[in-house]
Amino acid sequence: MKKLSSLLLVGMLSSFTANASNVGEAVPEFTLPSLTKNQTTSFKQFKGKVVYLDFWASWCAPCRTSFPLLNKLHHKLKAQGFEVVAINLDEEPSNAAQFVKEFAVDFTVLRDAKGEWADKFVVESMPTSFIIDKQGIIKHIHHGFASDDLAELEQKITSLLARK
Repeated sequence: MKKLSSLLLVGMLSSFTANASNVGEAVPEFTLPSLTKNQTTSFKQFKGKVVYLDFWASWCAPCRTSFPLLNKLHHKLKAQGFEVVAINLDEEPSNAAQFVKEFAVDFTVLRDAKGEWADKFVVESMPTSFIIDKQGIIKHIHHGFASDDLAELEQKITSLLARK
């Protein structure tokens, strides 16, 4: 039991130092393939924008609630410099593609089928989202999603949009 506790502690400490998943940390540069287009997208293209980075999966019930609301929020705030970047973790791309087709989203949807970036961000629940400021710093982490969450998230996003 003591050995297991020690291993867990070492694992937890290494995850804090090797990953960018804490408020106040910079988002690491990443490039992932698009789910809906034949191209790749690099996170650096969103520099200067406030980003809602959302890790999700097609089997995630709260994601079914979040996607239509995030799409509306994206439309509402895009002109002010807001972007939603959704990173799908499904192993089977057709499941994710069907999900996106069903909800007709028009924000950026990327694929991380091996979960490499989900591991770097220490995603432990679906969905897990990161609100990132214009300088690429994580300002808020949100686990799960319910429609009641939207007002608080929008307030945090608009506050960051108002900053220079």
